[in-house]
Amino acid sequence: MALSQSDLLRLLESLRSADGLELVRSVAERMLQELIEAEASARIGAEWNEHTDTRTALRNGHRDKTLTTQAGDLDLGIPKLRSGSFFPSLLERRRRIDQALFAVVMEAYVHGVSTRSVDELVKALGADSGISKSEVSRICADLDTQLTAFRTRSLDHVRFPYMYLDATYCKARVAHQIVSRAVVIATGITEDGGREVLGVMVGDSETEVFWTQFLRSLRERGLNGVRLVLGDHHSGLVKAIRKVIIGAAYQRCRVHFLRNVFGVIPKDAAEMVAATIRTIFAQPDQAAVRRQLDTVADMLGAQFPQVKQMLLEAKDDLTAFAAFPERHWKKIQSTNPLERVNREIKRRIDVVQVFPNDDALLRLVTAVLFEMHDEWIAFPRRYLPEGSMDQIYPAELPESAPELPNTTNTTAD
Repeated sequence: MALSQSDLLRLLESLRSADGLELVRSVAERMLQELIEAEASARIGAEWNEHTDTRTALRNGHRDKTLTTQAGDLDLGIPKLRSGSFFPSLLERRRRIDQALFAVVMEAYVHGVSTRSVDELVKALGADSGISKSEVSRICADLDTQLTAFRTRSLDHVRFPYMYLDATYCKARVAHQIVSRAVVIATGITEDGGREVLGVMVGDSETEVFWTQFLRSLRERGLNGVRLVLGDHHSGLVKAIRKVIIGAAYQRCRVHFLRNVFGVIPKDAAEMVAATIRTIFAQPDQAAVRRQLDTVADMLGAQFPQVKQMLLEAKDDLTAFAAFPERHWKKIQSTNPLERVNREIKRRIDVVQVFPNDDALLRLVTAVLFEMHDEWIAFPRRYLPEGSMDQIYPAELPESAPELPNTTNTTAD
């Protein structure tokens, strides 16, 4: 659309009176917002408050989005829909991860700890050995501001009935030595059935002290309403959960438990034993689940007494899920929801192989998690059925004391 003479005069006056860069930023922000709104209207099939036969969805406000450009940060609004999802095609959704990967590779390169694959990647990225440490520091500082804000944001905006905990290991340089570093990650299911990344931390190992520090940091940021924590049976993790997340049950991941079982039986018996143990999780109610575990323990005990002992010792932790709504069971029996998260993190860190320091490792992992979190928020999909949370937070009971069957073993391992 051509500008009128009056529009041109107003623009000229703005150029004379306003700061040039600020004007560019303001115009770019307005232009991008208009393009986003136009794309959303095309997707919906109607403008604001327009009633048409082609309308496919209703708007439901906006989600704030900051876009970093050479003209400065642009504050944009991404339209939300009451049903379905929308994200403008003109925004690069993976830009933050790519920046973090670039920063890590450059940092490794200038510190002389690169491998042949990193050298090749540096060339592919268009850089060379002439990049300065100050330039790398500038890139890292720009990223760290937004990544730190994400990692330390408040969690008190909603309750998280279910929390998943897991760890993965990466190589990094500490005191001029290459050592294994534990990266612990927490994700959660919100009370309305959505998903969020809760936190991440890098440390020496999965000790009780480390897990306790991590869980306390989540509580200090406002984590509340947790009723079930899912994780592997690492003794440090279990002790930390029972110490910090008071009142929450602990569900031992059934997948990890089966792997432990496979370690004490012959390989040719694995399929039969796994199929038998899986029947525990296919029962109709809590009482049947616990009875079936006893039955399976007796069935396998004659041939595999160690498996029977493992089942009976893990009974409370393996069946904790059964105290919660049956519609949730498939999603709260294991830490499988974190598998995709870990796969994406591994895919990215495998490019670097050895990180120059913990900060570089934490920077890249946080960037990956930030993008996943954005994806879950921008493209909302109920992870658990609508209305199924009522049994977890009964309206007539105080939030701190839900009447759920007690499946938590209060003694430390």
